[in-house]
Amino acid sequence: MASLIQNYSCPILKFVPNLILGILLLYPLVSIAGDVLVEIPEDLPPKPSYIDFKRDYLSDKFVGFASGIDSFFGTDRNFQETNKSVLQIDATQVTQEGNAPTIGLSFKAKFHLPNAQRRLRLLIESNPDQNLPGQTLGQQLQQQQTSIFKEVSTPDSYGAALRFGSKEGDPLQSSVDGGLKADNGKEFYTYSIHPFARSSASYFYPMSFVQLKLTESAFWFNSTGLGENTLLEVDRHITDKVMFRASSGATFLIKNEDYTYHQDFAIFDTIDREKSLLYQISANGVSRPAAEITEYVALVLYRRLIHQDWVFLEINPQLHFPKVNNFQLNSELILRLEFMFSK
Repeated sequence: MASLIQNYSCPILKFVPNLILGILLLYPLVSIAGDVLVEIPEDLPPKPSYIDFKRDYLSDKFVGFASGIDSFFGTDRNFQETNKSVLQIDATQVTQEGNAPTIGLSFKAKFHLPNAQRRLRLLIESNPDQNLPGQTLGQQLQQQQTSIFKEVSTPDSYGAALRFGSKEGDPLQSSVDGGLKADNGKEFYTYSIHPFARSSASYFYPMSFVQLKLTESAFWFNSTGLGENTLLEVDRHITDKVMFRASSGATFLIKNEDYTYHQDFAIFDTIDREKSLLYQISANGVSRPAAEITEYVALVLYRRLIHQDWVFLEINPQLHFPKVNNFQLNSELILRLEFMFSK
């Protein structure tokens, strides 16, 4: 019996050292694996589906396309939200039916200040009370007929302001700025100085082929008083070169205690890298003394890059149907040479 036990025990005793050695070798690996498993969060987001991936891809592509259009046309939306320093100088000739041509000069500039993480900007501009937040390209084009009244006109005022705003690319864009405006006096080279303030917040939400953007802004100028502007824009990607934009906006001036409304429908056609077309129809209205349409406008804008990437030529025929003329046609032609530098 003793011999049997000895023969049976020997294999076990020989196996024990190997077992101990295996435990010593594997224990550190098990410990490390346990630590790694503890660091893995339990609420991992689900893996995106093919549909979600395709939606995000198309949304990013469309947002870039819309931003490129605003950049090429030099819209106020691009000026307000771009993270670049911009200098824009315009020489505009307006020819109205039955009147002699008039020429107007304007400019606006935005410079990033150093050591401010691209959030603090210096603004220098002509007629700052006409550069209100939340303006569409159609409003900018229609303003040109009312701001030019002399054969060769210089700006009525000049402004300088400091602006603190969010970084480019954030879904929620906000800014606030305050500055001084110098109004031309009645005598040559005399000015009166007045403070002004503006603020704006906008949020965009891309939805596959549609992008929604809501902009809310407030402003105060000595010429207009305290006011507020609301703008809703809906962009629709039609083809690789064509985009549709519907804009609905309202501006309220406390001094006048009324609203002015506008509804724009625009089609942007990017022919190629150097030229693009804009087709737009608009309806403008007021709330007092009664809510009514004051004017219908139809326009075409041809914009072409004529030198490198900073000199543009615009040809802009417009058809106006104002209520004060019983909606009779009043045509005009606007030619503009624009110098736009950005970095």
